[in-house]
Amino acid sequence: MSGADPAVPHRALITASAMLAMLMQTLDSTIANVALPYMQGSMSASRDEVTWVLTSYVIAAAIMTAPVGWMAVRFGRKKLFIGCLIGFTIASMLCGAAQTLEQLVAFRLLQGMCGAAIAPLSQATMLDIYPFSRRAQAMAIFSMGVTMGPIMGPTLGGYLTDAFSWRWVFYVNLPFGILAVTGLAIFMPNVPARPELRFSWYGFGMLALGAGAFQTMLDRGQELDWFASREICIEAAVAGLAFYLFVVHMLVAEKPFLSIALFKDRNFASAMAMVFCVSSVMLSTAALLAPFLQNLAGYPVYTAGLAMAPRGFGTIVSMFVASQLGMRVDQRKIMAVGLLVLGWAMYEMSTWTPDVTQNEMMAALVLQGFSIGLVFNPMSVMAYTTLSPALRGEGTAMQSLARNIGAAIGISVTSTTLTRGIQVTHADIAAGITPFGRSLQNGDFASRALDPFSRHGAAMLDAMVNHQAQIIAYNNDFRFMMATIVPPLVLLFFMRRHSRA
Repeated sequence: MSGADPAVPHRALITASAMLAMLMQTLDSTIANVALPYMQGSMSASRDEVTWVLTSYVIAAAIMTAPVGWMAVRFGRKKLFIGCLIGFTIASMLCGAAQTLEQLVAFRLLQGMCGAAIAPLSQATMLDIYPFSRRAQAMAIFSMGVTMGPIMGPTLGGYLTDAFSWRWVFYVNLPFGILAVTGLAIFMPNVPARPELRFSWYGFGMLALGAGAFQTMLDRGQELDWFASREICIEAAVAGLAFYLFVVHMLVAEKPFLSIALFKDRNFASAMAMVFCVSSVMLSTAALLAPFLQNLAGYPVYTAGLAMAPRGFGTIVSMFVASQLGMRVDQRKIMAVGLLVLGWAMYEMSTWTPDVTQNEMMAALVLQGFSIGLVFNPMSVMAYTTLSPALRGEGTAMQSLARNIGAAIGISVTSTTLTRGIQVTHADIAAGITPFGRSLQNGDFASRALDPFSRHGAAMLDAMVNHQAQIIAYNNDFRFMMATIVPPLVLLFFMRRHSRA
């Protein structure tokens, strides 16, 4: 099916079905986060053990994203899409019914394996059913599914956990899955499969081994003190060697797992790097905001999730704006504005304290959501402007892989810098507190209550210092994330202008 064909029947229904599938998959990347403490209690698991509920899903999705392009051509996109949706829905029901932590982790692995194909297949389907002149509109709809899921996840997850139980964060996928499968089965056109295609097991094995080892290293690094741990050193070595062998295989093999033409396309290669950078900011910001609001600002679980919802409103507005401007204005200019607005929003967040007003918080979050829409929509258009239609399947899979790895690295790096920032700042502040300070020698009630020679006073002083250290560390993390807009801004100069029909 040609992407330039304007007469695709039932285009709106195919779009709705694909976006339902996309929303279901992206919701699961964040919806379980707020329910982890409840799962921990229900499964009698430790804090470290219960995090495998998240990491098992991410690792499985990262590994299985790469072969999606080949499988879509080999088995047919419609069959693969529907099969993955059915598997994802069944795995979600099994996760909700799990009785032990081992069962839950196993079903999350299955869920990640089935869900890995949903994002690239949705994007490839959207690129095919819309003509070139409406591609900006199509990518606006797709980008809304990509960004709205992680943004809505904490809010919906907090409500379902608070009103029902943590099991409903998985059961909620059932109606989405049934509607999406029904719509695609009825309205999505068939594309002939090519059973003669051969699979490069060596290329896939090296990429899967590298992605799995790298993801495991990121997930366990903070817990094991990074390269002070033998396990982390081994995982880093395995990931580096596997990625090296994968690149060598791609360059010298007659039929590599991924076509080298993907990375020779300047627009696509630049867009992949930009997806990596922007995804690291988008999901790491959400990961930092939840504990900031709950632990420092004292928000309940549901209220903390609800406070993050304004990002979604900003994204919806900017998607509409970007799609309307896309065929009139150079897409690179739209992305530049979006990146600068994102940098400004991160700067505003770097000045927050637990006393930040609701208006200030909402303004910064709406601004951040608005910037994400201005970046993702034109970026999705620019990535495929000069790419051959025959490479779209592989291209959408690699973009999804870059998005997953970017999010994993962003969360890992910001979590590490936050933890170490709290420790360093705590030591710096505590070094200036001595019994000889004037504030502790006034003789009033406060100075007596904070007497460092008493157990109660020392505990109160430590809590106050730790509170201030956390505020400073969060501010530094948000300021650090401002720097991630610099590489995408530089990459804009390497992208070719989007030709407007």
